[in-house]
Amino acid sequence: MRLDAIIENGRIRTGDAERPMVSRIGVFAGRIVGVDEEIDGATADRMLDLGGAPAVPGFHDAHLHFSLHGQKLLRLDLSHTAQPDLDAVYAAIATAVAAAAPGAWVLGRGHDQNKLGRHPHLKDLDRIAPDNPVYLEHTSGHMGVANSAAFRAMGLDPAALPHHIDGGHVSRDADGHPDGLLQERAQELVTGGFLPVTLETHREGSRLASADLLRYGITTVTEPGIGAPGQIGQSPVELRAYQEGIEAGDIRLRLNAMPYIRVMHDLGAIGGGESGWGLDLGARTGLGDDRLRISGTKVLSDGSLIGRTAAMCCDFSDDPGNRGFLVWEEPQLHEMIRDAHRNGWQIATHAIGDRALDALMDAVDAAQREFPRHDPRHRIEHCGVSRPDQIDRVVALGLIPSPQGRFVSETGDGLLAAVGPERADMVYRMRTWLDRGVVLPGSTDAPIVHADPIASIHDMVNRRTAAGVPLAPAEAVSPAQALRAYTYGSAYAAREEHVKGTIRRGMLADLAVLSDDLLEVDPTRISSIQVGATIVGGELVHDRGAVVS
Repeated sequence: MRLDAIIENGRIRTGDAERPMVSRIGVFAGRIVGVDEEIDGATADRMLDLGGAPAVPGFHDAHLHFSLHGQKLLRLDLSHTAQPDLDAVYAAIATAVAAAAPGAWVLGRGHDQNKLGRHPHLKDLDRIAPDNPVYLEHTSGHMGVANSAAFRAMGLDPAALPHHIDGGHVSRDADGHPDGLLQERAQELVTGGFLPVTLETHREGSRLASADLLRYGITTVTEPGIGAPGQIGQSPVELRAYQEGIEAGDIRLRLNAMPYIRVMHDLGAIGGGESGWGLDLGARTGLGDDRLRISGTKVLSDGSLIGRTAAMCCDFSDDPGNRGFLVWEEPQLHEMIRDAHRNGWQIATHAIGDRALDALMDAVDAAQREFPRHDPRHRIEHCGVSRPDQIDRVVALGLIPSPQGRFVSETGDGLLAAVGPERADMVYRMRTWLDRGVVLPGSTDAPIVHADPIASIHDMVNRRTAAGVPLAPAEAVSPAQALRAYTYGSAYAAREEHVKGTIRRGMLADLAVLSDDLLEVDPTRISSIQVGATIVGGELVHDRGAVVS
């Protein structure tokens, strides 16, 4: 038997309870055809020797903004790691303005007022960039800061901005003047000045994102929201951009794309007295192949905890009187979820605050009662705050919470400030869901936080903020549970557990080769583990010298 590849000499954790460890894998046409003695006597065109290194199924990030990750790599990095204080942020912007053409947009991303002390201010940006429009997207993606030139570029008078728009808010300083901060859909006042990006720019960002993510052993990304630039996505033709990138060899990992709910529309009569709703030609969840697939549809119901815009049932601890807000009124949310559910879509609803979670569950419950479906596998993206009285209902509705481990360390101190000690144990639950039999996926929400899945697994296990403060420590999971979340769990959440997430015959041959065994190192040292190589479909797509071929 002649195979395309044999991966050998590894300590490979399969995720398969019947055969948890193997040392050899045979690959043909991108899939596993056998392991160990099952491929005795076989030869192959490629031999990949792991040199005794440990390996696991390729990491699957269940919630990563691939297009935004790529565009971030093309924009000014304002993260706390790159710019540790507000003076550094302003200095970086000044340098970018000096290098920009007159009137060109200057775009930055990643600042966090929880770490800087406050947001950048319109007046300071006007001093630095009187003529160049500037827009700085917050690390959460749920808000940003613009200067006066940005508003003028959109034909707006910065002194005469509305206080509120549907699904958004225009912030003001103590004197009642706009301070440049635009929350949620208010961002659309200026983002039309630089969105959508061109196909060429999108393609370049995708190339960079693919190469960057493969360094961390990520072989599949589920992207929660494409096609609605200004709210979620960078272009209205992102599927085309991804197709072209895959065909050109620029995107070498696998993509599950979730069209944002705003790109859905009424399809009119489809016969039999029925009317359709969704994407043209009736395309829905599941269309595609093992490289690019339409997954669920993304719905945004509220904002973020660190931005204090999540829809909460109680005031934010450090902002009395503020309970955030819903991006859509509840009747609109119910209608969108009803239509998507009725037309066969898996629905992934961003719900961070507990009020948003109530609204989501009410909508899903009503849709399922009116149009019963077997195992729709609807998702709760983030599920940031969940009260004890909400847990049983999440489980009963068959919803899949998708929390982010990396939030614990990178944003945890801001999360604690937002919710206060009384509600800290309700934040980004993980063990609670596993104990109730829920299949937990693993994700980061990159580029909101760093994309490294091993760092995220570390946080799922250790549950400590950047300041070393425990965050809901009872929600910590074991290393084995965290690894399963990032492999099988994410595949299950994408309805792909039949082809991804474990190493056995018939599965896609995707692996991450590691410097140490995730399940054997001291749990406090998990973050020190490095990815030595990444294999997609039996092909070596990233290698730091870990594989001999």
